[in-house]
Amino acid sequence: MKKEKEESIYSGQFILLCLSSFLFFASFNMIIPELPNYLTQLGGADYKGLIIALFTLTAGFSRPFTGKLVDKVGRVPVMVIGALVGAIASLMYPLISSVAGFLLIRFFHGFSAGFKPTGTATYLADVVPENRRGEAMGMLGLAGSLGMASGPALGSQIALAFPIEYLFYASSLLSVLSVAILYRLKETLTDTQRFALPMLKIQRHEIIEVRVMPPSIVMIFSVFAFGTVLTIIPDFSEHLGIRNKGLFFTTFTLASLAIRFLAGKASDRYGRVAVLKVGAALLSLAMFVVGMAKTPSELLVAGVLFGVAHGMNAPTLFAWTIDLSQESLRGKALATIYIALEVGIGLGAIVSGWVYGNQATNFSYTFWLAGALAFLAFLYLLFFQRRNTLSPQ
Repeated sequence: MKKEKEESIYSGQFILLCLSSFLFFASFNMIIPELPNYLTQLGGADYKGLIIALFTLTAGFSRPFTGKLVDKVGRVPVMVIGALVGAIASLMYPLISSVAGFLLIRFFHGFSAGFKPTGTATYLADVVPENRRGEAMGMLGLAGSLGMASGPALGSQIALAFPIEYLFYASSLLSVLSVAILYRLKETLTDTQRFALPMLKIQRHEIIEVRVMPPSIVMIFSVFAFGTVLTIIPDFSEHLGIRNKGLFFTTFTLASLAIRFLAGKASDRYGRVAVLKVGAALLSLAMFVVGMAKTPSELLVAGVLFGVAHGMNAPTLFAWTIDLSQESLRGKALATIYIALEVGIGLGAIVSGWVYGNQATNFSYTFWLAGALAFLAFLYLLFFQRRNTLSPQ
């Protein structure tokens, strides 16, 4: 036990994994703030909710397959496929001129998020000590959040200074760099199998890992707000006079960075549920503050609250998932929590787009609905902890 406590999480493999994650998240997040306007110019203003929804639909659909492939073929090949899909999809955006073509590319692009993060999280679980999972997930999330913070800000600046095509080319380049780093990683799955088509046949029992349903339920209620933010904030920012539509994303991501490391260590020490209750309550508050924002400054303050809540919830939910999973089914367990992630984000995108309906008077109701669902996550955690049916570890 003493040796385990002294073991460091900061190996060469861990650092490379974090760097690859940074580049990958920067790649597909840098285009998000500009996509609503890009779709509007194509004549698809009424389909803004599908920008995130289609992406998450494909990612969620692919999770059972990626979970199975991660446990059989290996962690690294699955990550490489995901990053390559992201690179190809970004190059395809400038080639289309119709709403249908745009939506088809968004559908295809989602496969990247279905493959890369599942392989990454599973690989991380293989190379870090058990008693430091929360901290490790926090640091991996820190790398991803840095990508999410720098991506939108950089993307908006590129879109302001150059033709929109250059934004998509830059996105593709970052995905390619992410792939290059992955080739320096050693595969951690010891009993790998050669890919065969029968592996793509998914039985009903292979879709969901029931052991990790508690964190998955919390994930759905929590990330509904994230889907809402991704879909509505670009328009809301413009409504409040913020020219750089990536500024809110940068603000909440930087706030997330500041808390992730501490939240991960806190969940290792005090338990996952204890940290998640605070995070869920803060997330609910943040969405209500967003809905009341009348000035750019008020919106950015709400962004800080949102980022702190997200930074507490994300690494803790993934660490809790690994705690509850069996080692031989680790890929399946992480695929399950990612399915919950995509379901929550997708529902948040679709419902928020419908509630908003391109009417400025509906902004507040849209964000307040997301806040109410975040509060349901808090009640879920509170109810089950009181009944002692959820273990904090």
